[in-house]
Amino acid sequence: MSSSTGRATNDTFLGMPAVPPRSPYGTGHLRGERTFPRAAHDELGNEQLRRNLGKATHSIRAKRLAVTGELPDWEQLRDTGSAIKTDTMNRLPELLEELERKVTERGGTVHWARDGVEANEIVTRLVRDTGSDEILKVKSMATQEIGLNEHLESQGIAALETDLAELIVQLADDRPSHILVPAIHRNRDEIREIFLRHIPGVDPALDADPARLAAAARAFLREKFMTTKVAVSGANFGIAETGTLAVVESEGNGRMCLTLPETLITVMGIEKVLPRFQDLEVFLQLLPRSSTGERMNPYTSLWTGVTPGDGPQEFHLVLLDNGRTAALADRIGRAALNCIRCSACLNVCPVYERTGGHAYGSTYPGPIGAVLTPQLAGMHGAKGDPNSSLPYASSLCGACFDACPVKIDIPSLLVELRHQHTEQAGTTAEKLAMKAAATVMKQTGLFTTAQKAAGLGRVLAGRDGTLSRLPPPLSGWSDSRDTPAPPQQTFRSWFASAEGAAAMRAAADEGARHTDDPQEAS
Repeated sequence: MSSSTGRATNDTFLGMPAVPPRSPYGTGHLRGERTFPRAAHDELGNEQLRRNLGKATHSIRAKRLAVTGELPDWEQLRDTGSAIKTDTMNRLPELLEELERKVTERGGTVHWARDGVEANEIVTRLVRDTGSDEILKVKSMATQEIGLNEHLESQGIAALETDLAELIVQLADDRPSHILVPAIHRNRDEIREIFLRHIPGVDPALDADPARLAAAARAFLREKFMTTKVAVSGANFGIAETGTLAVVESEGNGRMCLTLPETLITVMGIEKVLPRFQDLEVFLQLLPRSSTGERMNPYTSLWTGVTPGDGPQEFHLVLLDNGRTAALADRIGRAALNCIRCSACLNVCPVYERTGGHAYGSTYPGPIGAVLTPQLAGMHGAKGDPNSSLPYASSLCGACFDACPVKIDIPSLLVELRHQHTEQAGTTAEKLAMKAAATVMKQTGLFTTAQKAAGLGRVLAGRDGTLSRLPPPLSGWSDSRDTPAPPQQTFRSWFASAEGAAAMRAAADEGARHTDDPQEAS
């Protein structure tokens, strides 16, 4: 209540703080059109995809294990990386303000985008201000997340990807399927066909040799590097202490885009900030070993604001939220923001290896995508939201946790998201079934009757002793698992029988002998 003077008393309820918004429904690429099981069912039928994925992930896994095994302090590095990221999330607002201040001091301009819609509008306006109608792109998960390329195209601005794998995906009008290797689902012959169809002036005699394929892409891109005035990049890290941005890559296209254009626009998720420049010492060891299985990245580009006469003379940093603050507000789920996008979890995941990235429907596939996508975009944006199926796209084997360089406990986060989904889903067939089961198990008579009724299922069992399909709502179990037929005798009936009583007496006698004989007991 309020007093007559208008001042609030101790009884005044000021309301609960508003829940931070998720990424707007229907924007960007954080939600597929189908649930994971339906999409995965189709992808599993693509034998070429499975061969491509199996070969690539096995190769990357072997390289990662080799280079991480060289470091005696690898586990200490993981612990340190985890601690730095956790500290960063705890101090995120102040670190972002420090980053903005330092970038501005060095001649850059910082823009804040609540979501992908605002970020797309900001980038479009900045490009138009330069008078250019085309841009170069450095591989960026953030710009894929918000659908920047599609938005720019709708505004008459052409965006050309310069990362080789991203270029392959773009030319084929395809979608990335891996965080690190977007075209991992394509083989050399497929890439050759894409280049022959879509790269102007390519040699018709081009074969599938990797070096010649790379040379064809290089020749196509070289002219663009020299003539395009605007580039858009992402950032692996942003250093609050100095205002420095960092991009690591393997091809040199990033270095060209970060140094040759007149204007550079960087779109960075707010979780990519690090407190100190010295923190790069940790992450520049963790990232290459976990992602590509290399001791260091071939190209590590660092820049701080604008340097007169050297590199882009206009620099803009767009800090993107797009659901990250909502994830930060989740006491458990916020750990997903520690991700450094190395893709190590994808390369060890048995589910990803068999279904590929497209089944997840999001820019972020694999185990971390199954956590991060629902955190950023939510799971209940509409009835039957495909994102609600992502936390179940895992066997919970724990391989992702073992591989993560910053020790994100992805299996525990998936279980928590399953819990949240169940709590928010309302009345479902599963809930009704569990409620009915609880009622039956509380009453001896009902439980005995249910056991007898279940025993009739033996009639439906095949020669292998399994039931091929259970009735709804249990059909979801039998669709993907072997269901053993009920036994001829329940444990309770066996326990009450003469055979059970004899077995229990024999076990008791055996236990007594062990107790009476100290030598045997030890």
